Amino acid sequence: MTRESSASPLIFGGAAQSPRAALPVLPPLALYIHIPWCVRKCPYCDFNSHTASPVLPEEEYVDALLADLDQDLHAVYGRELSSIFFGGGTPSLFSAEALGRLLKGVEQRIPFASDIEITLEANPGTFEQEKFLAYRALGINRLSIGIQSFQEEKLKALGRIHNGDEAVCAAGMARQAGFDNFNLDLMHGLPDQSLDDALSDLRQAIALKPTHLSWYQLTLEPNTVFWNQPPTLPEDDTLWDIQEAGQALLAEHGYAQYEVSAYAQPGRPARHNLNYWSFGDFIGIGAGAHGKLSHPDGRIVRTWKTRLPKDYLNPAKSFKAGEKALTNEELPFEFLMNALRLTEGVESRLYPERTGLPLESLAEGRLDAEQSGLLQVEPSRLAATERGQLFLNDLLQKFLS
Repeated sequence: MTRESSASPLIFGGAAQSPRAALPVLPPLALYIHIPWCVRKCPYCDFNSHTASPVLPEEEYVDALLADLDQDLHAVYGRELSSIFFGGGTPSLFSAEALGRLLKGVEQRIPFASDIEITLEANPGTFEQEKFLAYRALGINRLSIGIQSFQEEKLKALGRIHNGDEAVCAAGMARQAGFDNFNLDLMHGLPDQSLDDALSDLRQAIALKPTHLSWYQLTLEPNTVFWNQPPTLPEDDTLWDIQEAGQALLAEHGYAQYEVSAYAQPGRPARHNLNYWSFGDFIGIGAGAHGKLSHPDGRIVRTWKTRLPKDYLNPAKSFKAGEKALTNEELPFEFLMNALRLTEGVESRLYPERTGLPLESLAEGRLDAEQSGLLQVEPSRLAATERGQLFLNDLLQKFLS
């Protein structure tokens, strides 16, 4: 369904804006569900995660998640979910019973696409065969397993609760539970890591035959233990050698890079993440979850939820912590910040479809980026060059208002 845009100026983010075209087609819709508890907070982690108590408030949290979703339903009436992603924290701390009740409640509220992708993040230290058999029976059809490294000293430095053997066993247990589609999360540039160390981790991951690998460099983020007590990280030359050799090794084994840190076997990119990077829509429920929803009249609204679990579970407090309608001036950067992470970029037509703005609004920045060798000269696509992928921040600066 489409709706003609108003002839009078619209109000976005509190300021008068030029009318924005109605969106002829709404993008795919996904659901992100945040489970904020971990066995232990890792020193590098800046996600909204909290050390779990011996007994998790599963029932209360599922009730809160469904009530949170109810408040967003008015914005997605008539649409269906193409993917669901349980992130965290460590969602696999929750029982199959709790996740089953949650999934049933979600499906009663929003129809599932026939080929919906449902991903659950899990850590090797939480793997139990019976639990994961039960997860699979619920319709969860993809796992994302947080390995990070297979080497004992590296795992200890990262504060992980599993060892290398448990990491290897986790992949086997996932297959035995019926998961033929799973991702392994692996980091490089770890404290005191050599090129040989990094490639050893990568070879071990490849040997486990995941359909997808997230392979990314450790970065020191504010408000983490590592930020305040920095470990000794590899020199820049070593980091570059690791990146080049690792990408060659992944390509050799059939893992195509489709995003800055994402590699997949043919036909196995993460649908949920592809939707995010191509400026699709997603509802975010759970403590600290973020969402982005498009409306037929052209409004595009970002939302964020109450961050602390105790506040999220407090009936006296609102689930929604804030929201912001994106302005015409913000949209080019917002769209390209995601789309240009994809190695092949996106079709140019997607920009007016997903933003309601004409492609010509990018003309000045696009010409500058092309002349700088950061953006491919290809009218039908918006895609970074190899140099643009390396200097993505510089590329995006071309499109700031």
